[in-house]
Amino acid sequence: MLTDNYGNPLHTKNATAREAYDNALVAYLEALPGVDAALDRAIAADDGFALAYALKARNAQVFARMGEARALMAQAMETGAGLKGQARAHLEIFDHLINSRVREGYAMVRAHLLEYPRDALVAQTCMGVFSLIGFSGQPGREAEYLAIAEQLAPAYGQDGWFLSQLAFAQMEAGQLKPAEASIEASLNLRPRSAHGAHIRAHLYYEMGQTQDGRDYLSDWMAGYARDGMMHCHNSWHVALWSLGLGDTARMWAIADADLAPGASQSPSLNILTDLASLYWRAEMAGEAVAPDRWAALSDYAAQAFPNPALGFADIHAALAHAMAGQDEPLMKIIEGAKGPAADLVTPCAEGFRAMAAQDWAGAEAALVPVMAGHERLGGSRAQRDLLEYTLLQALIRQGKADEARRLLAMRRPLTDSAGAVQGLAA
Repeated sequence: MLTDNYGNPLHTKNATAREAYDNALVAYLEALPGVDAALDRAIAADDGFALAYALKARNAQVFARMGEARALMAQAMETGAGLKGQARAHLEIFDHLINSRVREGYAMVRAHLLEYPRDALVAQTCMGVFSLIGFSGQPGREAEYLAIAEQLAPAYGQDGWFLSQLAFAQMEAGQLKPAEASIEASLNLRPRSAHGAHIRAHLYYEMGQTQDGRDYLSDWMAGYARDGMMHCHNSWHVALWSLGLGDTARMWAIADADLAPGASQSPSLNILTDLASLYWRAEMAGEAVAPDRWAALSDYAAQAFPNPALGFADIHAALAHAMAGQDEPLMKIIEGAKGPAADLVTPCAEGFRAMAAQDWAGAEAALVPVMAGHERLGGSRAQRDLLEYTLLQALIRQGKADEARRLLAMRRPLTDSAGAVQGLAA
């Protein structure tokens, strides 16, 4: 039986289908373009290739094409009805995840990886801050992410994709030196991995290396297609560093060309969260953001995420609604927050509402209780600096600049925070 590059049985006898699937798997794991095209070739060569339908369904899910994802997953289950063992479990896992049975899916993932640790597509569901663990809403998710990465590490050895994921787990747990060794080893093997470049960018950010980070990622992005899954988010990093360097012209050019709805081809979650974050961090740094920008983003948030469900998306939607003065969708989030981190979504949304109203004390009161556990909301440490800096601004606006500096020194001592919030460096 033919296997993929990780040794997993593919249940196809067609070599062309196998090669196309492997190309798609590599592209998916490294956030490169061409996943769907490669899978179309695989299915054309073997229309009974159940695992190819499943991977195509997973890729559609990532891009929030949920109707397509469910239809493809149904095709995978029908085509693979006679499969048993590892392949059957693989299909059932993605059937759970794509059809919103996340709790059942995660339980199956953990059991599956004990027996088949090199099933990389399944392992990927637990890797990164946008994963099952990342969006679990549970306390200690950074430790859990590192624990599963270390559990899987012996099975992958010097695999470029896995080393990048191990690096991110180490970094989010504060292990910056091990993370540096892991990501450098990863990029030596897979220098054009968009996830690898992204994780290297995070290390520059965590170490406060603004100019080096922008130079590195700008050069890397020059060869990355706009339809690559990480194009929006990696562009966000470059824009954020441009803001930090005072190059606001470049920041705005990136915002409009690479992050904005209608311009970006990336998943809607990235578009909303990256653009809202960039606008707000620009505001806090003293750069005026035109009201029509906030209004357009609020409209997009209401369309793409109409109902509260995912905490990380909801807090960014709340920010956009608050700054646009759109009270109805904002109150929908405040009063109807759902999911495992709903108890944090409401005070974050209330905090942004207070900031928009220049109620600095109200914002401080809402945000202080969130600080101890905001990793439960999802996203990276760099992304959640949005909350850290919002609290700092609320303190500074009340004349508590010394308190803000002490808080920064305790919570984010290595990041380049000079100029991130007006009055912080004074």
